[in-house]
Amino acid sequence: MEIGIDSFISSKTQNNIERSQAMRDFISRIEYADQVGLDVFGVGEHHRKDFLDSAPTVVLGAAAARTSKIKLTSAVTVLSAVDPVRAFQSFATLDLISQGRAEMVVGRGSFIEAFPLFGLDLHDYDLLFAENLDLLLTIRDNEYVHWSGERRPALTGQGVFPRPLQKQLPIWLGVGGTPESFVRAGTLGLPLMVAVIGGETHRFRPLIDLYREAGKRAGHPAEQLKVGLHSFGYVAKSSKQAADEFFPGYAEAMTEIGKERGWPAPSRAQFDAQNGPRGAYLIGEPAEVAEKIARHSEALGGISRFSFQMDVANFSHQKLMESIELIGSSVAPAFR
Repeated sequence: MEIGIDSFISSKTQNNIERSQAMRDFISRIEYADQVGLDVFGVGEHHRKDFLDSAPTVVLGAAAARTSKIKLTSAVTVLSAVDPVRAFQSFATLDLISQGRAEMVVGRGSFIEAFPLFGLDLHDYDLLFAENLDLLLTIRDNEYVHWSGERRPALTGQGVFPRPLQKQLPIWLGVGGTPESFVRAGTLGLPLMVAVIGGETHRFRPLIDLYREAGKRAGHPAEQLKVGLHSFGYVAKSSKQAADEFFPGYAEAMTEIGKERGWPAPSRAQFDAQNGPRGAYLIGEPAEVAEKIARHSEALGGISRFSFQMDVANFSHQKLMESIELIGSSVAPAFR
């Protein structure tokens, strides 16, 4: 199993000097994750004032020049709101810079600011994603592209360059809880990255079974149908320390998002339940977290990758570095 980190670049400061430092700190965390032996690092994409990750491939390109082994991926590329030609070109370029370590996780994203920003109609949400995914996969498999759709001008044999170093650029499908998305990924034979940010992880097993059944019906080999899991997680020297440090920033962030979406503010009791034996969160000391990842994997019929999402807690750079060190030195080795 691969162990990694999916991260946003959040910034609540109004000072551009501090934003610049936040970006340098972020890239140094990717560099450190490589040094401590983590397998993959993903960067999110947001188009909001309180984030600095509207151009994740630029950030990953800077990290590629300072790392040597770790895979570099999006988490996720908001495919409904980007031209697939430009997305492919950006990640193919990243693959050349990183000497074959680039990947894409494509999805719909959890915010909608990109639609008005790029002049897109939110009513086309589903159609845009389906068409853009079809075009992206066509580009991946064909240097010269023949393709037509409803929302983008046709390609009539134009070449898309550069091509990546890898024979086939890895493209994962990032999903939440929609059965149609799981079936789509299986039918296309794409590896699946499942975001579980609440509830009980084992409840996703029927959806993952749908994915595997759809892939089997479409004739894809079982080893191609990989499943990854993305959840809130944080590792400290003790479980109490981890929970006590994570909850305040988590509660603040979830309360702010809840104001937009009608969620109630989370209580500590609710948080502790989510972090219990069956809950989705993986917040604790190294052995406990490793055991819980293994338990989640068993409950889901086997997973190929687990990615920690720590940024929701708004930690300092130093706290994030300490957790990365513990994940690399104590959690990841348990799965090797």
